[in-house]
Amino acid sequence: MQRRQWWATLALTAIATVTTAAYASTAGNYPNAPITMIVPFAAGSGTDAVARAVGQKLGERLQQPVIVDNRAGANAQIAAGLVAKAKPDGYTLFMTTNTSHSANPWLVKSLKYDPIKDFTPIARVGELPFALAVHPSVPADSVQALIDYAKANPGKLSYATPNSTSLVASETLRFLSKTDIVGVPYKSSPQALTDLMGNQVQMYVVDLGSGWSMLKTDRVRTLAVTAAKGSKILPHVPPIGKTLPGFDITSWNGIFAPAGTPPEVVNKINGALQAVLADEAVQKQLEQIGFEVWPTKTPQEFAQYVSEQLAYWGRLVKQADIPAQ
Repeated sequence: MQRRQWWATLALTAIATVTTAAYASTAGNYPNAPITMIVPFAAGSGTDAVARAVGQKLGERLQQPVIVDNRAGANAQIAAGLVAKAKPDGYTLFMTTNTSHSANPWLVKSLKYDPIKDFTPIARVGELPFALAVHPSVPADSVQALIDYAKANPGKLSYATPNSTSLVASETLRFLSKTDIVGVPYKSSPQALTDLMGNQVQMYVVDLGSGWSMLKTDRVRTLAVTAAKGSKILPHVPPIGKTLPGFDITSWNGIFAPAGTPPEVVNKINGALQAVLADEAVQKQLEQIGFEVWPTKTPQEFAQYVSEQLAYWGRLVKQADIPAQ
């Protein structure tokens, strides 16, 4: 019996030693292999462009390549589920938006991940501004004029909804303005923008990442931005909230790791990100694709922001009476 106990004690000690060594290897020597940054949207999307720009500089700081892996589909659910189940060692990161962590919990009935429990927040990177654009045939050069026209022509205007931000923003505008505007679902932002220019839809709350080049032409008319504080990139375009008090919708972008990732690893990634996002060259590069750098300082600050945004989007969805699918 004593001999068995001795072997059992020896085995447990060996296991503890290996576990401790593995943890030290993960945290202390991190990173010593390439890092995968999963993006829940297709190549060419605004989030993808940000991930590639930030990922390259982050890799230079961490002295390991950061490989962008696009896992588009199911409104970010596929990628989120994949990251939630990944090994929490810092070698799988998730650059995502409010779609997966603020909107989906309220818009999807059977969500297979928990936006709070299944992820470790690292840092908010910034926000991708959205703008309210209309086809030039719509006789409106302001949000109020659009509302007046919509009220005079109930059911005749339609808006594109290729993502959760477009959906919630458009439905919130419809609710607050008490107008009858018809929503048309789309699978992708490029197709929605194409149909706006072709007058298949007359209104589209578009992200600057995919719509920036068209918003600068006369093929669409930009009426407002969705964030109450306005946009540094479109400083002369008023916020929708100026006409509809209380309207404030921001599409934020941030980086997460799977739940249980060691704090030492999280802090190291966060520190490298702070340096990357403070680089003026990176800020200008991102501004060219319509992205505004707006980082949180600590993982704890980002965690608090994610929690607040989850509650806020819940209020927006319930207010506009958007049914979960």
